[in-house]
Amino acid sequence: MLSVLSYGRLVARAVLGGLSQTDGRDYSLITASYGFGKDFSKGILKKGMCYGDDACFIARHKAADVLGVADGVGGWRDYGVDPSQFSATLMRTCERLVKEGRFTPTNPVGILTSGYYELLQNKVPLLGSSTACIVVLDRRSHQLHTCNLGDSGFLVVRGGEVVHRSDEQQHYFNTPFQLSIAPPGAEGVVLSDSPEAADSSSFDVQLGDIILTATDGLFDNMPDYMILQELKKLKTSNYDSVLQTAQSIAKQAHNLAYDPNYMSPFAQFACDNGLNVRGGKPDDITVLLSIVAEYAD
Repeated sequence: MLSVLSYGRLVARAVLGGLSQTDGRDYSLITASYGFGKDFSKGILKKGMCYGDDACFIARHKAADVLGVADGVGGWRDYGVDPSQFSATLMRTCERLVKEGRFTPTNPVGILTSGYYELLQNKVPLLGSSTACIVVLDRRSHQLHTCNLGDSGFLVVRGGEVVHRSDEQQHYFNTPFQLSIAPPGAEGVVLSDSPEAADSSSFDVQLGDIILTATDGLFDNMPDYMILQELKKLKTSNYDSVLQTAQSIAKQAHNLAYDPNYMSPFAQFACDNGLNVRGGKPDDITVLLSIVAEYAD
C-alpha cells in the first residue's frame, strides 16, 4: 500500500510530466556558424556559407528551423574539378527548398533527396561528391528530425552530456557514404550512394539543449570530452555567446589539426585499421552551434 506521502509524490510527478508534454510554447534554434578552410589561417567564409570545400546553410520556414552541412570530396581536385561546387550547390538547393516550404519537417531525408535530384537534373554541368547532414527542429512538437549520410554529423548535449548523436557511415576507412554526380560513362566507377541510405532519427528536445552540427574536420580532430569542455563556456542563449563558443570550438579543432604530435581521433581510427598514423588531420572545418530556446518572432 502506498503511503500518503508516496502517493502525493506520484501525483506531483504525473502533473509535472503532463505539463511538460503539453508545453504550448514554440521552440526555436539560435544558431551560429564558424569554420576554417584547410588552406586558410582564419575562419572566413568562401563564396557564401562555405569554408573551403565544406558548405552549410541555416534556414527557417513557418514551424521549422533547418540546418545543413556538407563536405565536398577533395579527390575530385585531381581531375580538375572544384570539390566545393558540389557541396555548395547541394546546400543552396536544400536551403531554397526549405525557404519555399517544399519539405516536411518530419522528413529531412526528403529535403536531401529533393536537393540531390535537382542537381542531377541541372542543365548546368556539375560534377563532384559530398557527404551531408540535415537537422530539422519542429517548433511546435519540440522534436528534432535528422538525417546523416557519411561522416559529417551532429551531437545533442544536455546537462553536460551527449544524449543523442549521429552514426557515422563508412564503406571502409576514410571512405564515407556520399552523394555523387559522375561524368557520362563513369557512373559505375565513381562511388555514389542514394540519399535514402542516410541514417535518420527523431527525438524530443528540451529548452537549453545544445546541438552541434559539423563536418568531419571537427570530429576527426576533437574527441567528445574536448568538445564538452568547450561547450561549458556557453552560459547564455544569446547569439553572441553561441557564436563565441562556435569560434572557440572551431579554432581549437583547427589548431589540433596541424599538431604533428597529437593523437587525434582520426589518427586513432587509422591505427585501429592497421595504419601507422599520428597527428591531427588537416581538413576543412565547419561548425554550426545551436541552442534550443523559446521561439520569439
